[in-house]
Amino acid sequence: MAGLVSTVTAAPLAPSRHEAFAARKREHIRHALDDACQATGLSGLEDFRLEHEALPDIDLEEVTLTACLLGQPAPTPFFVAGMTAGHPDAARINRLLARACERRGWAMGVGSQRRQLSPSRADAALDQWAQLRAEAPTLALFGNIGLSQIIGTPVAHLRQLVTSIRAQALAVHLNPLQECMQPEGTPQFRGGRAALKVLCEELGVPVVLKETGCGFSTGTLHALDGIGLAAVDVSGLGGTHWGRIEGARAACTPGAGMHAAAAHTFRDWGISTAQSVLNARTALPSVECWASGGVRSGLDAAKLIALGAHRVGYARPALEAALAGEECLDAWMAQQEYELRVALFCSGCIDPAALRRRHGHARAGAPVTLAG
Repeated sequence: MAGLVSTVTAAPLAPSRHEAFAARKREHIRHALDDACQATGLSGLEDFRLEHEALPDIDLEEVTLTACLLGQPAPTPFFVAGMTAGHPDAARINRLLARACERRGWAMGVGSQRRQLSPSRADAALDQWAQLRAEAPTLALFGNIGLSQIIGTPVAHLRQLVTSIRAQALAVHLNPLQECMQPEGTPQFRGGRAALKVLCEELGVPVVLKETGCGFSTGTLHALDGIGLAAVDVSGLGGTHWGRIEGARAACTPGAGMHAAAAHTFRDWGISTAQSVLNARTALPSVECWASGGVRSGLDAAKLIALGAHRVGYARPALEAALAGEECLDAWMAQQEYELRVALFCSGCIDPAALRRRHGHARAGAPVTLAG
């Protein structure tokens, strides 16, 4: 009837798949900044002390941070791990990080490039990374894809992820615990090792295998020997714990109570960052070891280098600094560099490689104290 207003309320539209994906990525950032989602005190770094050299036969100004990056010299041993993509705030965060990393000689991983494998979302995803690369043309950059996505995906399609951002390497992420705890997870890993081997053989750029907060056992690393990896980022227990993050999300998701309860059970699951580095040095001595997971200072970085790491990565601390603005991010990065330089000087080491050589006796498989 004309003139009457209907009292029927339309049912709210369900979010599209893309909207749900973007919302999930925003939730990941929010929870990653929550202390409850950090496995604080479990990195193993608290058990190590560097040996003090009271009479270093060098000047502090002589100490250099020059290190190895995939077999080539690089200005620092630092990198910012790939953290976020797929939501409106991600592009701004990533560009800010990229500019700072280029200025200071750090390397950087991009957030997930999974959307570039979807024909309907590829152009938008590519635009984000193209703008980042334009603002940081000389930055050492790593691509990012999950193991579940490389299984069954032609290498030619994965190569496009690398060429689209002129990446120096492709980082393949392992996150079995997260996929189990995430209500929307994809815990399909069968055939992963074979897919990795093909990728290493055919991609044309180095492949870095990266955990996401749960570390690597010696057995897993031995199983990776010979497949052609250029580096392994151990990303051990001690920092952001994705099982906890997905548990926090599941607690607010209808019908996901089982996931939330399981995430609490597995809240401390993983192998510490320190032990994972020792495992990598023993099991894969010819593969670069990168260390992330609970790194909170330049002294932490020095400890990991002494244990055998070639590069050291930050995630949450870099994100917090970036969200505070470009000036705060630059100051935080300078602080990490200065602390590492002091640790090298007070250990009597001219560069990170010298520190790694000095403590080459540290053994895997048992508690190790570098000094004290």
